[in-house]
Amino acid sequence: MKQVEPQVFLLARPAIDAEGLAAYLQAVGAPGWTTDAPSAAEQLIEVAGRACYRSFEPGLNPNVTKVREGSQAYLQNILQVKHGSVLEHANWTFALFHVSRVLTHELVRHRAGTAISQESLRFVRLTDIPMWLPPEIRENPEARAIFEEAVVNGEKAQQQLAEALKIDGRPFHEKKVLTSAMRRIAPDGVATTLIWTANARTLRWVIESRTAPGAEVEIRSVFGKVAEIMTREAPNLFGDFTPIPLPDGTCQWQPDHSKV
Repeated sequence: MKQVEPQVFLLARPAIDAEGLAAYLQAVGAPGWTTDAPSAAEQLIEVAGRACYRSFEPGLNPNVTKVREGSQAYLQNILQVKHGSVLEHANWTFALFHVSRVLTHELVRHRAGTAISQESLRFVRLTDIPMWLPPEIRENPEARAIFEEAVVNGEKAQQQLAEALKIDGRPFHEKKVLTSAMRRIAPDGVATTLIWTANARTLRWVIESRTAPGAEVEIRSVFGKVAEIMTREAPNLFGDFTPIPLPDGTCQWQPDHSKV
């Protein structure tokens, strides 16, 4: 049995097309507008928010005589008033590596504002069965022995099925059918890879809900890692999250502004 630990890799972040933004600002009548936003994502969300009220500068909208200056102050107000729709413009993509299908089955419940691509066990044949061991199993020698024996037996079954079905040497389309049949005895805990894209609004909610004390420990650990990345990536959007240590070594990430 191959014991693994979940890992999180940031694969992509928002980017600004400077030419397109400059053309829009020229058209809207604010060619001199600038921002001190520390990231493209925060700049994009600030532009989207200001576009709603045409509040790049006083006078563009006759109803607006004063505008909030500075990215941090502007975005803090967005969070405070829960103008969450503008957060949906910025997306980040993560590779969630060596996470279990227990985790992925829970994560698909958060489908609004996401895109998901998962390693397919219809195509990827199992030889070993990599697993993350929950602390309740890892720290109990008797339970761990039972757990590991079950996984090793599962690995043997995969190998025996491959031999019985004579899978090697067949055309790929036949391998796909047989691999799909063999995967049905794989455990939910088998480690897999998920490419997961989410917008800022969704990220805030998933971090909050999936690092809560009642969340499953693996998903809490993974989204603690996501929270650490996002507080660095976009501090004006995620800087209100505070990590609260929990007894199992993970953290609850609690925001000042919930459900934006």
